[in-house]
Amino acid sequence: MAFGDAMKLLDTIDRPADIKSFTTPQLATLAREIREELLTTISALGGHLASSLGAVELCLALHYVFDAPDDQLVWDMGYQAFTHKLITGRRGRFRTLKQLGGLSGFNHKDESPYDLFTTGHGGTVLSTAMGLALARDQVKESRQVVAIIGDASLGEGMALEALNHIGHVKPNLLVILNDNRMSIAQPIGGLSRYLTRIITNPAYNRLHRDLERLVKCLPHGSRLLRLGRKAEESLKGFLVPGLVFEELGFRYAGPIDGHNLRELILTLKNVKRLNGPILLHVSTVKGKGYRFAEENPERFHKIEPFDLSTGQLKSVRQLASSPVGQLRDKHRKTGQPANRPTLTYTEAFSDELLKVAETNPRVVAITAAMPEGTGVSEFAKRYPDRYLDVGMAEQHALGVAAGLARGGARPVVAIYSTFLQRAYDQIVHEMCLQRLPVILAIDRASLVGEDGPTHHGVFDVAYLRVLPNLVVMSPKDPDELRAMLRWALEQEGPVAIRYARGGIVCGEPLGKPTNIAGGKAERLRPGKDVALLALGSMVYPALKVADALARDGIDAMVINARFVKPIDEAAVRQAAQLGRLVTLEEAQLAGGFGSAVAEALERLGLSAVPRLAIGLPDQFIEHGKRDQLLTLSQLDPESLTARIAAWYHAARTPTDELSLLTKSPE
Repeated sequence: MAFGDAMKLLDTIDRPADIKSFTTPQLATLAREIREELLTTISALGGHLASSLGAVELCLALHYVFDAPDDQLVWDMGYQAFTHKLITGRRGRFRTLKQLGGLSGFNHKDESPYDLFTTGHGGTVLSTAMGLALARDQVKESRQVVAIIGDASLGEGMALEALNHIGHVKPNLLVILNDNRMSIAQPIGGLSRYLTRIITNPAYNRLHRDLERLVKCLPHGSRLLRLGRKAEESLKGFLVPGLVFEELGFRYAGPIDGHNLRELILTLKNVKRLNGPILLHVSTVKGKGYRFAEENPERFHKIEPFDLSTGQLKSVRQLASSPVGQLRDKHRKTGQPANRPTLTYTEAFSDELLKVAETNPRVVAITAAMPEGTGVSEFAKRYPDRYLDVGMAEQHALGVAAGLARGGARPVVAIYSTFLQRAYDQIVHEMCLQRLPVILAIDRASLVGEDGPTHHGVFDVAYLRVLPNLVVMSPKDPDELRAMLRWALEQEGPVAIRYARGGIVCGEPLGKPTNIAGGKAERLRPGKDVALLALGSMVYPALKVADALARDGIDAMVINARFVKPIDEAAVRQAAQLGRLVTLEEAQLAGGFGSAVAEALERLGLSAVPRLAIGLPDQFIEHGKRDQLLTLSQLDPESLTARIAAWYHAARTPTDELSLLTKSPE
């Protein structure tokens, strides 16, 4: 195939079938061009980088050998599959990655027929791929099913359960283990690679089956067969670091070089012909092809816009002048408005955790593979003996925390809201039922922006507040988070503190908070016409709304709820006495904070008070910058003001209810 000098190979790819006529050198050229596109785009927009750089050749080889979408390729984590996006018809939109209305940063079932699932949580692919294989067998189809999973995801509980079940049921299923840290085992030189070529070779496997049939016909054939299999396993156990998979019921091959296209393609063609569950162990380099990412893959796992020549984060001026970077939010992090504090919730939590650990040697920090994101990395450096990173195993994190708490420690589990969902049973059984003093530091309990619906932390209010013995709190700003952490460490039962991504949405910080008292809200502004009862990240917008309503002649009281559970019923009564009450939360309305206030009003006999509940609708919110999503969800101050003012003027309070409200509380 001839191409003009100005034409890139990548520019000719509209579907995976377009690469099937390429020679190996052409595929290598295409891999270089894809890395250039990844680096150009993500250096300007920011996002996940190192994993996709490491999986370029693997993705190309898979699409070269298999016939997607007829063959079903299922990726565990979409951020290792950007090459997959580029060659499945989305190349022209790639520079809209994670932007509002643009491509998702993960695989998305509504984005392409080549994406079977919308994915964002690791460890799920083996179960879903097994289901696809069983569904295929049920209707007697012949398509191939391939699951691609990273080494970090393999330790997740759901993945281990799936491995065990796949090995028992034995469907025809190929599992690709993309090992970008060689965390399972090192390849044992040329012998390992040679043995992999032998055991995946079609001729060898035909001979293997024929010999088994022949041996079975001999006297004592079954015994000879068992002895032969044991000898084979012993040899493979010595030469191949995959005996554990063999024992689980898989046929294991590898490790092979995940950047050697010729070896990848040959091996995939061979294993494609095998029956039963196959696990192909592929060794890749995270950040491959970009020196700074190879040297520091954790930093480049997900990164803000950076300078390609130095690997350093871009300045605000560079961001504004970047052609692709003009798509970005110029106010993120270093480009925040002047009146916004630079300290984020995560930074405040990190700093305060270090302070309390200095004076309390029982404090232990736990995270599930997110030390940087949750702010415990500095704690890990300073107190390595009091720090646990359990890997991608949120259930285990809560179980360990329970044991530590029962043993007298004060565990603080720092975890993203979206990932905490995976450990719900442990919150119920290990924490709340036992009434153990475990602190959940729930980061990203808000709309998180560009990572989209798989990562928005907007369900935790509803799923946590129903649990007995659990205190649920939400700070209005980073300073209040500090105070809540100190208060939580003094309690003898479980406490969940949920806080948003970033810092204060709008307005000036109010300074150090008043002391935290159990189940007590904080009145920030008096008023006589309507009460705004706000939770967490919505407190500062509520203050701004109150100022705007005042210009419309509406005097609004603002109350910082602080506690979802136990809710401050005295504050709810005080708010209800104004005759009109509005609840505000950056969380799902169904079952959320507004529902908790409604239940409190009913207990107080005030259910007839006109009430407006404002929060997120009963739908998954798309990806985009957080301020864009707040505006789309009508949670920005301007939208809130207009909505509350319109409701206020339309609302009518029954005369008999007003007389009830004027009575003094007991």
